[in-house]
Amino acid sequence: MPLAVVASRALQGLHAPAVQVEVHLSGGLPAFCIVGLPEAEVREARERVRSALLNSSLPFPSSRRIVVNLAPADLPKESGRFDLPIALGLLAAQRAFDPARLQAHEFAGELSLSGELRPVRGALPMLCAAREPGTRVLLPLASAREAALADPDAVLGARHLSDVVAYLCGRLESGELRVAAPSPAVAPPAPDLREVRGQAEARRALEVAAAGSHHLLLVGPPGSGKTMLAQRLHGLLPALSREQALQSAAMLSLAGHFDPAAWGRRSLRSPHHASSAAALLGGLGGGVLRPGEISLAHHGVLFLDELPEFERRALEGLREPLESCRVHLARAAQRTELPADFQLVAAMNPCPCGQLGNPARECRCSAQQVARYRARLSGPLLDRIDLRVEVPAQAPAQLLELPPGEPSAAVAARVRAAAELQQRRQGTSNARLEGAQLEGHCGLARAERAWLAGALERLGASARCAHRVLRVARTLADLGGAPTLTREHLAEALQLRRALGGA
Repeated sequence: MPLAVVASRALQGLHAPAVQVEVHLSGGLPAFCIVGLPEAEVREARERVRSALLNSSLPFPSSRRIVVNLAPADLPKESGRFDLPIALGLLAAQRAFDPARLQAHEFAGELSLSGELRPVRGALPMLCAAREPGTRVLLPLASAREAALADPDAVLGARHLSDVVAYLCGRLESGELRVAAPSPAVAPPAPDLREVRGQAEARRALEVAAAGSHHLLLVGPPGSGKTMLAQRLHGLLPALSREQALQSAAMLSLAGHFDPAAWGRRSLRSPHHASSAAALLGGLGGGVLRPGEISLAHHGVLFLDELPEFERRALEGLREPLESCRVHLARAAQRTELPADFQLVAAMNPCPCGQLGNPARECRCSAQQVARYRARLSGPLLDRIDLRVEVPAQAPAQLLELPPGEPSAAVAARVRAAAELQQRRQGTSNARLEGAQLEGHCGLARAERAWLAGALERLGASARCAHRVLRVARTLADLGGAPTLTREHLAEALQLRRALGGA
């Protein structure tokens, strides 16, 4: 019977559900139909597959009626990833090779008109989903190198359609299609903290943020060093575990942004303040739910410069992901959940002109203008940012006289020791402590509890603020090697939240 079935996978967020590519050849008027909820780029596979087969000197059944079904029928299919499975299904239905050779294999790849295989996005999520023992995933060579980072034994890579056919016909051994995971390139040196002169409080906040994975907001006039400080947080963070590196790479692979040479490095995303809510949070693009910047920064850093200039809807959309480390995207026919465990570092001016509090320049903003500018950041959003510090302007003459700051290597060593202590003690960073863990690791003596309650009452702070102060105090204690929280830790934690007023 002229019927063949080829296994492949679609992409639905970070998931890669299985798809059966069924190809049937029959008599009747010649036609080439693709069914199964295909998007436009999948329907266009008809022309790519026909040209690729003919230009590779492989048979194409031009006189037959061709029906390609992508099952399940209710799952949307997008991109050119089904070109290769459709081409192989046509060849198997014509018995160009034994269809049994397709078993225990999954295929994905876009075809050029000459038959060359072009890379597809989502190679890592696809491989992670193909967990059946003995199953091999055959991909275009560039995508196979990416997927080999997860499991090189389960991946085969090919440059051309004819290579895949030669393998299925037995003319090529699997060893000739094996690929090795690329070696990570030497990372370029990160900006060094020693280049930041002065700004002792902001430097301290940067160290605390890195040690406990706390979100950070820097407030100061233009030229005070906010961006310079924020760009150095990335170089202080501890190394990723293999599981974290795989999750981060899978997110970038899903968007087609992953560079295998950057394997194991934390991502640093810095979108422009004109970015839309969909670009920041994720949304529907070309009929497909795509990850936003907060998911691409998974296990990395999201730097938002000029924070109040982002549109209000985008900023308010950050509130739930900052708390839950996940983002839920839903449309009429689709819904998905993406991880968004990122560390936020943001910068802003104190007023529209930026000179409020600058002793060298006069601020010309009225009280109403300042209030409207700061009101662009809602209280619930600010409440979720653990550290809010001021970065005052420094006179150029004074700045030139200051000695270089402590280098990043020394600060990173303290950060690494504190982070390892947290992992041994509770299995997560202090910023992620919840419920019983928060109570158990941030417990206070009676006197400290009474002192903190009084301080929070005077500041009019929320219950969420109380928990965040405890988490920051726990990080301060870890950096100082203290087993319990003291009043000094609590006072400094409150001090590191004083920018923009309140707690």
